[in-house]
Amino acid sequence: MRILVVGAGAIGGYFGGRLMEKGEDVTFLVRAKRKQQLEETGLIVESVNGNINLQVKTVDARDDAGHFDVIFLSTKAYHLQGAIDNIRPFVGDETMIVPLLNGINHIEKLIEEFGSEKVLGGLCFIETTLNSNGKVIQTSPAHDLMFGERNGEVTERVRKLEKTLSGTKANIRLSHTIIQDMWHKYMFITAVSGITTLMRAPIGPIRDETGGQKTISNLLNEITKIMLKIKAPIAESIEAIQLEKMNGLGYSMKSSMQRDMEKKMPIEADHLQGYLLKLAKEYEIQVPVLEVVYANLKIYESQLGQE
Repeated sequence: MRILVVGAGAIGGYFGGRLMEKGEDVTFLVRAKRKQQLEETGLIVESVNGNINLQVKTVDARDDAGHFDVIFLSTKAYHLQGAIDNIRPFVGDETMIVPLLNGINHIEKLIEEFGSEKVLGGLCFIETTLNSNGKVIQTSPAHDLMFGERNGEVTERVRKLEKTLSGTKANIRLSHTIIQDMWHKYMFITAVSGITTLMRAPIGPIRDETGGQKTISNLLNEITKIMLKIKAPIAESIEAIQLEKMNGLGYSMKSSMQRDMEKKMPIEADHLQGYLLKLAKEYEIQVPVLEVVYANLKIYESQLGQE
């Protein structure tokens, strides 16, 4: 299969690199600066799961590269519209689009732009960052990617995609409940990113404080109330499961949003916390912790614009 990975950063660079390492036909859609960097150094991944250094194929939106069988969207939410515009020339009648963005409301946007048939569900769990030299750095072992038909069917095309992705040096699997999986991840990432950015600390020291642990629990409870109110397809015991998962994270774990803030980069406040807060207001649900989390993020954004 011809695979297009949108972006060669922390996520796209990692999973695209693993697929190339396996021998798959991977092309990266990148901006001019990243294209030049990759041409000079190759794609470099420094990982606890094994290092990669490969020469890669790249395109930009102006190149005539034809249609791809599958497109992995690994951009940040605030780059989604630009990514949509850029991939349009590469989307054919049979193209599958697999978004790996955080959150959930990008699915509606992709369906609006490309039609329901082309859009699969997808997500990933990985703690990576792109350093100042353009290297993808991964220091924790988790490298999970899930995909599937949004209605849960096991179609011929996802079986073919599963076969293509199998054997990769990463945990990539077909899910029969991908939309529920995406909502569960949305809950988890919103809580983790919200609490670590609010406290300006890794998850371990936050858990150590009685007030920190209580705030984590309260934030998860608020997010759960919102999702239940809108009848999101979440599991009955997911709140307790997510709390246990957060308490099992490595002591020094930082969220990607926290790392972006430390680098003075844009963040996905509106796509993650902001979307849920909008729903809470619409349904008149009291969410005091989420409000404080969101206010903290918006203050950061306002200060970022002044620097």
